[in-house]
Amino acid sequence: MQDISTLIREAKPLYLARKKRNKQIFSVAVMLVCVAFISVMMPKKYQVDDMYYWDLGIEQPVNEQSYIENLGFPVDDYGLLLVS
Repeated sequence: MQDISTLIREAKPLYLARKKRNKQIFSVAVMLVCVAFISVMMPKKYQVDDMYYWDLGIEQPVNEQSYIENLGFPVDDYGLLLVS
């Protein structure tokens, strides 16, 4: 009988520590799930400037200089970037 009570006294702190640790892990996991759910459900606002794409000058008539040449880079006969 004495051996059993000694074992129980030795195991009790370990059992309580494990129980506390498991509760903490569960609490952190629940908080992370809540944060992930809230971040998914919150509306996101994206501001897209449509005029930005037109300002790039990609769509140019064939007779004009290429966009790359306007930037000052060397180009070949077809208006493509010249690699030396």
